[in-house]
Formats: sequence, structure tokens, C-alpha cells
Amino acid sequence: MSPRRAVVAIGGNSLIKDKQHQSVRDQYIAAGETCWHIASMIKDGWDVAIGHGNGPQVGFILRRSELAAHELHEVPLDVCGADTQGAIGYALQQNLENDFMRLGMDKHAATVVTQVEVAADDPAFQNPSKPIGSYMDEATARKRQEQDGWSVAEDAGRGWRRVVASPAPIRIVEEEAVKALVAAGQVVITVGGGGIPVVRNADGNLEGVAAVIDKDLASALLANVLGADLLVISTAVEKVALNFGTPQQQWVDQMTLSEAKHYLAEGTHFAKGSMAPKIQAVIQYLEAGGKEAIITNPENVERALVGETGTRVLHD
Repeated sequence: MSPRRAVVAIGGNSLIKDKQHQSVRDQYIAAGETCWHIASMIKDGWDVAIGHGNGPQVGFILRRSELAAHELHEVPLDVCGADTQGAIGYALQQNLENDFMRLGMDKHAATVVTQVEVAADDPAFQNPSKPIGSYMDEATARKRQEQDGWSVAEDAGRGWRRVVASPAPIRIVEEEAVKALVAAGQVVITVGGGGIPVVRNADGNLEGVAAVIDKDLASALLANVLGADLLVISTAVEKVALNFGTPQQQWVDQMTLSEAKHYLAEGTHFAKGSMAPKIQAVIQYLEAGGKEAIITNPENVERALVGETGTRVLHD
């Protein structure tokens, strides 16, 4: 019997425990905790590909770039994505290699720096809404808008920030390389940060764009491309909740695809910037032929796989 195949999506925030533990070493240790649970999953017979977030890490690179701008060129957003894919991939694959050795497994991990194509005419480009980088005063924001073509917006009374589009992923450019590595038994780390966003230009060539692809939507696309039996979305909570943060909050053990679509459409259950895109990713995966999805936190992945916790989303 062929191994079961899963895609596990890790949040970029899961590599940072709190503001006192943000160093590269701190992030490596946090990555190691998550990797141990993934390695245990692999030992239990799963073939796994891993997607991950990179929001805080891109923010750090942008801040360093801003601070050094008087001496060095600034780093474009797509290149920040590539940088973080390499750095986070390195932390994940080294931790996994060490875990495999401890578990006596003949298994290896590899990171693929991954471009993800988006449509140049995606409506998101007309309405950039994803804040990135540091806060600025309005004068500085307007200057960057005029000089560099940035879109800027006031952010909840805390200052002004650059905003970029969050277009939908339509194609994983390195798909064949990822498939070949998975078929060879490698644990592949890919679509980091949702993938480096690229578009086709007028000449038909790929070029990077200043945008942010949701990593859960990219991981869902990856799961469909690989024909994965399972999509696991790792987050900060053990289960999904309805009416989250209210006196009516209710933890959910299982929901159907139609229920997930209904709850998402109601617009009151899932926070727009956190749980809502995870539910949307699960819906996308299942509607494109995926079998089932689990949402839970990293330390409960093994328990969720055997039905002891987590939120499982299935077809009707």
C-alpha cells in the first residue's frame, strides 16, 4: 500500500513565541518543536510536504533594509520572500534531518525556492490591502507613494504603512521539481510565505511583483497539485471556534464542506486576518478534489490525526 500523502502548512508566527524570543536562534528552536511533531507524523507512515508562513520574517528584513537605506540598496518585497524561503527552509530541514536521525529513519528534507504565479489582472492589485513594513508618519508615507509608487494607508490610528495586493495563487512554477522530490521520498519544504509572487509580463516572461500570497491558499493549491489525502493547517489554537471571542464561543470537532462555506459566508465566526483564510483554504482544497483537512496547533498534530482533537473538515 502506498503511503498516505499530506501537506502541512505552518504559520510564520509559530516560529516566534513572543517578543522576547525573536532572534534567529529563538526561531530555530521554535521550528524544531514543530518539526518534531511532523517527523513523528512521517514515522507513522505519512509522506509530507510542508508550506510555511513568513510574515514576521519579511517584516524583519524590510526593517533592516529601511535602517540601512542610507548606505545600501533596499530589498524588494519579492526578494524578501526568496530570502525567507531559504532561511526558514534551512531551519526546518536541518531540524527534520536531526529528528530523522534520532528516530532511526532513512529520510531527508529539502527546500525548494518556489515561485507562485498570480494573474496580472487579479482584482486584488486594484485594491491593495495587506500592510507590510514599518509604521511611518503621513508625510513619509506620501513621499514614498510619490517617489516609489507605493500604495499607502493609515493603519488603525497607529500610523501609516505600505499596503500591497494579496492575489490568488494560480500555478506553482516549480511544480514538477516538487513532484519529483516527493516521488523520490524527500520531505519537501515549498511555497514558503505563499510562494514568491510572479506574473507573466507582456513578453510572456515571469517577473516578480510586490504582493503577498496567503500561505494557506498556496498550501491548499500544493495539496491539490500533489493529490494529497490530507491538508493540515497548523495554527495557534487547538480547534476552530464558532463565534470566536464571544460568550457564545463554541469549539468545533468536525464540520462538513457545506457547513464551512455557510459559517464563512455568515462573516461573524472567523477573524478576517487569521482563521477566515484558513477556512477558505480548506474549502478551496476540498472543492478541487481534496479528501479531508485538519486545523489544529503544532503540538496536537499527532492527536488530531487519530481523531482525539483538532477540527476535521470533510465532504458532505
